[in-house]
Amino acid sequence: MRVLVLGSGVVGVTTAYYLAKAGHAVTVVDRQPAAGMETSFANAGQVSPGYSAPWAAPGIPIKAMKWLMMRHRPLVLWPTFEPRFYGWLARMLANCTEDAYIRNKGRMVRLAEYSRDVLRDLRDETGIAYDHRTRGTLQLFRTQKQLDHVGDDTRVLDTYGVAYAVLDPAGCIAAEPALAAVRDKIVGGLRLTGDETGDAHLFTQRLAVLCERLGVRFRYGTRIDGIETAGDAVTGVVCGGETLRADAYVAAMGSFTAALLHPLGLRLPIYPVKGYSLTLPVTDPGKAPVSTVMDETFKVALTRLGDRIRVGGTAELAGFSDALRAPRRATLERCVRDLFPGGGDLSAAKFWTGLRPMTPDGTPIVGATRYANLYTNTGHGTLGWTMACGSGRMLADLMSGRAPDIDHSDLALARYAA
Repeated sequence: MRVLVLGSGVVGVTTAYYLAKAGHAVTVVDRQPAAGMETSFANAGQVSPGYSAPWAAPGIPIKAMKWLMMRHRPLVLWPTFEPRFYGWLARMLANCTEDAYIRNKGRMVRLAEYSRDVLRDLRDETGIAYDHRTRGTLQLFRTQKQLDHVGDDTRVLDTYGVAYAVLDPAGCIAAEPALAAVRDKIVGGLRLTGDETGDAHLFTQRLAVLCERLGVRFRYGTRIDGIETAGDAVTGVVCGGETLRADAYVAAMGSFTAALLHPLGLRLPIYPVKGYSLTLPVTDPGKAPVSTVMDETFKVALTRLGDRIRVGGTAELAGFSDALRAPRRATLERCVRDLFPGGGDLSAAKFWTGLRPMTPDGTPIVGATRYANLYTNTGHGTLGWTMACGSGRMLADLMSGRAPDIDHSDLALARYAA
């Protein structure tokens, strides 16, 4: 079967890889000059099944109001007159119940755990290297109140058999020795021992090379203008003055997928949530993180990637703006300076922003649509790197007529119609 994959981020390229492994003739189309150049370029670096949770949760509306008052706030909301934003926000608020949180987190953990295992298999099979480490994630609590609520997450982790450890300050320091210098700032932590780290951009580019060896064609620098249909099937994708045709199509364009499919009558409730990162060289390995530390207070992740520290965070609701805003940089700098003083050279840091495609329930939209030969693999939010291999493998199995290894019935777009 000839398959056209739209998008060459980490999700699109992993999808192409598993489709090619299944024997399909795959072409990937993207407007960028190479793979992994947008949201996959400089994300936080976490492969975090244990930290997979929807933003929509009980108590979030009240927390969000408090966050908006903070100087170094994890949530930033810019005024907008977009009706689409308010519809998305209303659906997200509707998911801020206990039942919805448990259901949505269960979906996310199921896919993320599977994806981490698929990534390990891929690494074993190919030897692909991407500055990866397998030393877990430490969710760091600065207040007793944060530690007291750790049971809200561990109950779901228990349900799905996710390995974890609740730590006192000494345990946090044993996992991340550099934290000894700031012991007075630590109340405790939740260590997710099965989590991993790695450079998503490096992974995506190296996997694209492996895809080419399997016969995948990449058409970079190609603008995608629209999709042609006839009846209940897609007949082609319009790219400038050319129409590309295939037997099946996969839309994996992150935040831009919703606008592409809207003219087809497909309403994907995806909104871009802007994130920021700093990447700085390590100056003293003994003062730098070993793996990932998630600062629960500021919702900032600090990850070791080879000889670099990646600091990522902030949820900014500002439409499709790609402006680099100084206050967001100040928050990231504060966290790394506060927890790992002397670990990296902030004067040499590279500042970046990307648009994360967020759904109201936190779960990506992976699977079939009402068009017989059109599939989606999008809406992963902050967890595209975490879920990429699993969603790519699952979708390739589904498109190849094989039963996926995990339940996928609640991951496709149809769940919103229900």
